[in-house]
Amino acid sequence: MSKPSARDRLADAAFALFDERGYEQTTVDDIAERAQLGRTTFFRIYGSKEDVIFPDHDRLLELIRDRLATSSHDTALAAVTDAVRLVLLHYLDEGDLARRRYALTSKVAALRDREIASVARYQRLFREFIANWMGDSTKTASLRAELMAAAVVAAHNHVLRQWLRGESTAPVAEVDEALRQVLALFASPTTDANGTTIVAFRTGQDLNALIPSLRLLIEGTGE
Repeated sequence: MSKPSARDRLADAAFALFDERGYEQTTVDDIAERAQLGRTTFFRIYGSKEDVIFPDHDRLLELIRDRLATSSHDTALAAVTDAVRLVLLHYLDEGDLARRRYALTSKVAALRDREIASVARYQRLFREFIANWMGDSTKTASLRAELMAAAVVAAHNHVLRQWLRGESTAPVAEVDEALRQVLALFASPTTDANGTTIVAFRTGQDLNALIPSLRLLIEGTGE
């Protein structure tokens, strides 16, 4: 088995100390000493004590941005679903570390504020992408993009928190279903008499399982 990296050693030491002493009572020097590394090494890897807890938000934002940038107008909503799944899979890969972070941020107000600010950055990225996809600069379209982006982020966070609390055994399937519901809310016929807009998205569900929901959606929008 390979030796844990300095990054992992610092993270393990930090969370162990947060559990033992509390977040506020733990210093950078305490973390470095517990990990048997120097203070300089700590700051070479993490910019602050908070960064040990939220180390990957910038990288995740870049992953989202890159995935959205590869889409066309016709595949935009599928790209939104894929981007959300990327973020969820990151937390699933972290496993117990993600759950320890969730428990910690639930208790420390300053960390909750940091997390809220990070979520706002995700939502802004989705809002800008959706607004550009809509190609309409009116106030109504701007509000619709804002509402859709907020719903996308809320759907992801709902599924993620259920998994973090141990209440979900199939989070990827659940986030696909949650996003299906979000996109169904915003899928509607156009006012153009020449045709109807059909919104397509990717899901892990079997087609036969989707047919009843699609039929209800078609019947509801056809009234």
